[in-house]
Amino acid sequence: MPKKSIEITFPRNKIKEPVIYQLGKKFQVVPNILRANVTPDEGWVVLELEGSDIEIDKSIKWLSSLGLKVSPPGTEEN
Repeated sequence: MPKKSIEITFPRNKIKEPVIYQLGKKFQVVPNILRANVTPDEGWVVLELEGSDIEIDKSIKWLSSLGLKVSPPGTEEN
C-alpha cells in the first residue's frame, strides 16, 4: 500500500474537532500520527497516510476543504 506523509496545521477554531478520526472513517486510509504539537491557539500534526493513491488524494482534498493547511512535512513554521 502506498504511504504519504503530510503536515496539517489547525487554526484555533478547528483544534478540538476530531478531524483525524473522521479522516479514518470517511476514507480508506490509515492515519498514523508521527509528530504533533497542540496549544490553545493552534496545532499541527505530521501524519503518515496509508492507502491507495486515489484515497490519499481525496483525503487531502477533504482536509483542505475544512480550512486546514496541508503541506509536506517540515515546510511549516511551527
